[in-house]
Amino acid sequence: SNSEINKLLCFAGKIFIPKQKPVQTFTEEKVSLDPELEEALTSASDTELCDLAAILGMHNLITNTQFCNIVGSSNGVDQEHFSTVVKGEKILPVFDEPPNPTNVEESLKRIKENDACLVEVNLNNIKNIPIPTLKDFAKALETNTHVKYFSLAATRSNDPVATAFADMLRVNKNLKSLNMESNFITGIGIRALIDALKENETLMELKIDNQRQQLGTAVELEMANMLEENTNILKFGYQFTQQGPRTRAANAITKNNDLGKTYLA
Repeated sequence: SNSEINKLLCFAGKIFIPKQKPVQTFTEEKVSLDPELEEALTSASDTELCDLAAILGMHNLITNTQFCNIVGSSNGVDQEHFSTVVKGEKILPVFDEPPNPTNVEESLKRIKENDACLVEVNLNNIKNIPIPTLKDFAKALETNTHVKYFSLAATRSNDPVATAFADMLRVNKNLKSLNMESNFITGIGIRALIDALKENETLMELKIDNQRQQLGTAVELEMANMLEENTNILKFGYQFTQQGPRTRAANAITKNNDLGKTYLA
């Protein structure tokens, strides 16, 4: 510090005088304009100044006071002024999805009884279904002849469940759509489903996207191969990560849909 330096210099017979830093002064440069331009700017309204600033990209042409006067008009939009209140985009409230009302035990019973009135089963988002119960659904569907749409997305299904449904697909001749998205199925379970579809000629839609882990290139190639061989699959719910399998799968689905239209015609 300066005091300590002074003490040291006093012993040496000198007095420390700190150097004074020169103070820099800035003079505002005055810009002279043509009289006509000066008069136009002086008589311009706040709105005209804002328009000019927007055109030139120089938003500092008007002061904060002028800007506040513009947005502070009492009647909202006052011919020349901005709206008094700047409103952001209205945020829509996000509500939790209502719980799935499906009665799991009753649905399983009706599938086992081959209830002709039960065409669609939706178990989506029911987290507490035991794995053995999910496998029982697959077993019951093996002999069911009426259920056409079965969905168990986000039910924490794993590879054993996927394998059970793969066994079902090998013998079931009525199911049209199967949704197993958002579960814990790995490449092992997906491979089982893909292999089963090589023997299935009735399923038209399979959804297996958004599993807990990526499936990898080898599994995606098997998906593409299956779609090229099984012309009955018209919808395939999976987001490919590799360009090659993605292109092949897209072409196969397009071809399958075109063939379907041809058969209908």
